[in-house]
Amino acid sequence: MTQEYTAENIKVLQGLEAVRKRPSMYIGNVSTEGLHHLVYEVVDNSIDEAMAGYCDHIQVTIHEDNSVTVEDNGRGIPTGIHKTEGIPAVEVVMCKLHAGGKFDNATYKVSGGLHGVGVSVVNALSDFLEVEIYQGGEIYYQTYSKGGKTSELEVIGKTKKRGTKIHFAPDTTIMTDEDYQYAILSKRLRELAFLNAGIKITLEDERSDEEKEEFLYKGGIISFVEYLNRSRTTLHKPIFMAGAKSNIEIEVALQYTTAFSESILTFANNINTAEGGSHLIGFKAALTRTINQYASSDNVAKNAQTKISGDDVREGLTAIVSIRIPDPQFEGQTKTKLGNSEVKGLVESLVNEKLGAFFEENPSIAKKMVMRAVEAARAREAARRARDLARKKGALNDSTLPGKLAECQISEPKLRELFLVEGDSAGGSAKQGRDRKFQAILPLKGKILNVEKARFDKILQSDEIKNMITALGTGVGAEEYDIKKIRYHKVIIMTDADVDGSHIRTLLLTFFYRQLPEILDEGFLYIAQPPLYRVGKGKAAKYLKDDQEMSEYLLRRICESRSIRRTTEDKPMAEHQMYLFLCDLTEYVTTLQRLDRRGIPADMAEEVIKAGIISKTGLRDEARMIELRNNLIAKGYEVSELDYSDERRVYELMVTPLPKAQGQGDTSEVSIYDKLEPIKIGRGFIYSSDFQKCAVLSKRALDANGDAFVVWSRGKDEEKTVELPNKEELLHHLMEESKKGISLQRYKGLGEMNPDQLWETTMDPEKRRLVKVKVEDAIETDEMFRLLMGDEVEPRRDFIQSNALEVTQLDI
Repeated sequence: MTQEYTAENIKVLQGLEAVRKRPSMYIGNVSTEGLHHLVYEVVDNSIDEAMAGYCDHIQVTIHEDNSVTVEDNGRGIPTGIHKTEGIPAVEVVMCKLHAGGKFDNATYKVSGGLHGVGVSVVNALSDFLEVEIYQGGEIYYQTYSKGGKTSELEVIGKTKKRGTKIHFAPDTTIMTDEDYQYAILSKRLRELAFLNAGIKITLEDERSDEEKEEFLYKGGIISFVEYLNRSRTTLHKPIFMAGAKSNIEIEVALQYTTAFSESILTFANNINTAEGGSHLIGFKAALTRTINQYASSDNVAKNAQTKISGDDVREGLTAIVSIRIPDPQFEGQTKTKLGNSEVKGLVESLVNEKLGAFFEENPSIAKKMVMRAVEAARAREAARRARDLARKKGALNDSTLPGKLAECQISEPKLRELFLVEGDSAGGSAKQGRDRKFQAILPLKGKILNVEKARFDKILQSDEIKNMITALGTGVGAEEYDIKKIRYHKVIIMTDADVDGSHIRTLLLTFFYRQLPEILDEGFLYIAQPPLYRVGKGKAAKYLKDDQEMSEYLLRRICESRSIRRTTEDKPMAEHQMYLFLCDLTEYVTTLQRLDRRGIPADMAEEVIKAGIISKTGLRDEARMIELRNNLIAKGYEVSELDYSDERRVYELMVTPLPKAQGQGDTSEVSIYDKLEPIKIGRGFIYSSDFQKCAVLSKRALDANGDAFVVWSRGKDEEKTVELPNKEELLHHLMEESKKGISLQRYKGLGEMNPDQLWETTMDPEKRRLVKVKVEDAIETDEMFRLLMGDEVEPRRDFIQSNALEVTQLDI
């Protein structure tokens, strides 16, 4: 039967229905990224006011209920009646998709928002939104929900302030995530403060006492460059250039470091143009020309004069290029590439003029920059000679593939896979276990060169790296690298599950990120997930990826053979109910242990939960807080008097952990808690992610009348029971019982697997698990590689020390 297609099938979505129907078209997705994008849309309006010169302070607040407020001291959204719409202008802005003050150049000369979809999209995807406008000495107020108004605009009071305050909560029927992450918002707001010198942006998280920051950078993008280079060795102070041409404002800041990679960030009207565009092209051309001109002048010794390429002058460079343009042309709604052709010449002209003048006034710095480029040019020439020599010997020739490479049979790159395997032993197993039709194997011997700390000519002297380059077929270096020549569309890193395997994997990721980045951009790079455990015997054996899967397997197994009930109940749990209960209990105990490692004793956290103090309501309940204080004192803790905070409107306690409170028995032994500062039980404690997780799990896993349990074997005499006094002993008993009668093997290396096992667990496309490697945040990724793989030791030590307690799996 053919379904008719008539005029009745054509639907017209009214108002903001289109946004609610297809939200990802407007905010990217409906999970974490889209959730935070809602805040950015509101903040961007305040930034536009700041760029227009009417606003110098923006306050962003995350509330305890995960709603957000953005307030600025700008002119305020207009409140008068719109001539054509016949309703207040603020209502037009909030409820009409393509409406705003950015379609002419009178209201905002420059703006990030171009399409008038910003705050109306936020309204469409909010469960509620309220706006206060401080204008003409009065406070205007209106409420909205899910794209429509829920009240009329009214004046609710008098004020001396000016500006706009928007308070909203995301609609969780559309958004799959509602938990705002302070770190994500902090990063973007810091970036905006760098790009707009002198503007103060305050971020406060009411869910925590500690998380409040004020971003104010009078140095603007100079401070931005210094921030990016904070963990690097720099060669000079940042160089700043600024000017305006044809109503386009241009700012450039640059600084050289001892690193071998470049880091150039470009922005247009505060939007990060990750793919560059005309402003980046102009900057690169001007930098190359100006340094070459200075290098060929009498200011530089004749023996240092050489032809310097663009790659040479950018080695070790950190730069920010920021422009403000009245009519930016972006390629696509994502706004990642600037298309205005006139910008190239303007940026090039400004940098030529300003940098040339700087060189004349600062010859010592100019010579440092030139010599840095000359060294890079000489290294490039050495690399070319090394590459030519290697090519003559066949080491980089496609027709002479590496001897260790076990090539596959088909020739279509889209269907081919290359496994980079740690060690000859595992490589041998992989060669025997693979599907020869489409899977190629390249064993790697030992740890490859750390390319973060090596110049290009040294990289080409590494045999393992040369083998990879030849096998991939892309070439390497600016002169030869061509991603279109890649011979495999799946490049899979397969290393052992121990520390050495992790190190080798990190070295390989560093190589691909620094030297062959488009392999990541195109989605060709993967990490294999070999199993950590094998349980059972023969054909009945089962492979488990990690400790979590192992725990779930053991819990399922024990649920099939045991019954449990609480001592306070008569009936045993059903098998499915028992499994869910044990999963929740395991996660609850694991999270408590994580809190304990951070210096918050598990039994103290449990006392807070049992007292019902899991939100601001509990902190404001004096009777509950007194009860908690008495219970903690009874357990041996040193506890302060109850203190009421007028600022936070909650009661607070200071608790000092003691060894005798940890159940360690012999309190004469040294405890980590001896050295800790007192813990404040307040908002920061209550709203920490691990405590909130424990609070939720406790509702499902704990019993208010006690945690004693009775366990017996199913199908046997019920008199043969075991009574366990608490949840920890219950879990320990069940885990030990579940391991009886099974063969358990823990793999440390791929070489421990037979070829058929390696195929079945790690290489078979029908059964294997692969993790695709992709770059979500270029700035953060670049910083992480420099931090972990670079020359600077102190920042790396600080990172390890600050994150040591987060490690959940360490093999030493």
